[in-house]
Amino acid sequence: MTTTTTQEAFLRDFHSRHPAVTARTLGAGRAPDGRSSYAALAGLVAGCGRVLDLGCGDGPLLEILARTRGGRPTGLDLSPEALALARRRPAPAGARVVEGRAQQLPFAGGSFDAVASHMALMLMGDVEQVAAEAARVLVPGGVLACALGGGAAGGEAYELFLALLRATVGGAPPNQRIPPLGDRRTRTREGFDALFTPAGFAPSDWQTVPFDLGGPAEQVWSTVSGVYDLAPLDAAAVARLRAAFLTEAAALAGPGGRVPCAFTMHFATTRLV
Repeated sequence: MTTTTTQEAFLRDFHSRHPAVTARTLGAGRAPDGRSSYAALAGLVAGCGRVLDLGCGDGPLLEILARTRGGRPTGLDLSPEALALARRRPAPAGARVVEGRAQQLPFAGGSFDAVASHMALMLMGDVEQVAAEAARVLVPGGVLACALGGGAAGGEAYELFLALLRATVGGAPPNQRIPPLGDRRTRTREGFDALFTPAGFAPSDWQTVPFDLGGPAEQVWSTVSGVYDLAPLDAAAVARLRAAFLTEAAALAGPGGRVPCAFTMHFATTRLV
């Protein structure tokens, strides 16, 4: 049985070696309105003064929040290496980062007007405890906004990559597979509400937005290959996966060699009742 301790040990080790991988993988993606997923999430907590960025990583969302008029953001993450990069980002005075766990937040009750989490909640164990802690540190009526992975958009290179990855991992020995991460209930509106309404949150608003990551095949590979599943694979398996992806992605390329690549993201927003 996989425990939260096992999950967190894997995540700490991975991000010690790849502290900026999430921002590198997702930062270039653009919604139909031209915004990044970080900017879209920041928009959901616009006007909230004290915002906790839960699972802030190397700080791309934190930097946007810090530049918002009146913003006083705090970032929390498991990875000291990622937090070291977050501290180097240019941001107005008042932004801070803290090492810690979402299941045991090192903040007093009512410390924040909003909690935001970008592609981190779905990796966490003991999510009921995360919900309880988010409720504890929020003021009454405070906002919770989460960006959650929605999977491939379909008919493009990310869907191709996931199919090839599943075949590769399926043929790998157990010691080359990552532990199960997070709680799958965070990936649907019904599951999200089942986790968070008992902690005192209202039923969530739920939006699904596509993000474009298309480009030359090598660029697309560099983007999609930042996923956790590749970390334990041996170099030969990764090389075979890369070769198969580049070969099959070439058939998807349009004029100028641009390979379409898109994923969807769910944005769940709710308030503490």
